[in-house]
Amino acid sequence: MLKGINPLLNADVLQALRAMGHGDDLIICDTNFPADSVARQTELGYLLRIDAPGAEVVKAVLSLYPLDSFVDDAAARMEIVGNPDEIPPVQKEVQKEIDKAEGKAWPMISIERYAFYERAKKAYCVIQTGERRFYGCFAFRKGVIPPDAE
Repeated sequence: MLKGINPLLNADVLQALRAMGHGDDLIICDTNFPADSVARQTELGYLLRIDAPGAEVVKAVLSLYPLDSFVDDAAARMEIVGNPDEIPPVQKEVQKEIDKAEGKAWPMISIERYAFYERAKKAYCVIQTGERRFYGCFAFRKGVIPPDAE
């Protein structure tokens, strides 16, 4: 345990988050996502896990991880097949955590399912959560921390 760091963030996740650079993608996915096979194709090359609900994992990660303010797709969600405009409860919960972490409204873009898989394969790493609800899959692009930030 470390002071000021969410205890959900295990050593492997902390190392990956620290190693990532500006513009690298992080995938946070639910239990149904093909996480292991996709993670093998990422820069890190292996799957990370945090066995907690999706919104709790996003909250923990975003407590340390800055979103990229230079792009429009820094926060993304997987679209529901056949109903891309529907936002299920798990995605609404994650949206609230994004807005809290950024201190303002920061809407997620939506990505079609197979396009999301392709983005995930190009990511730096994948964190699979214990989220069992469908469409608990998100992509976050890492931003920068300015020199004068605390």
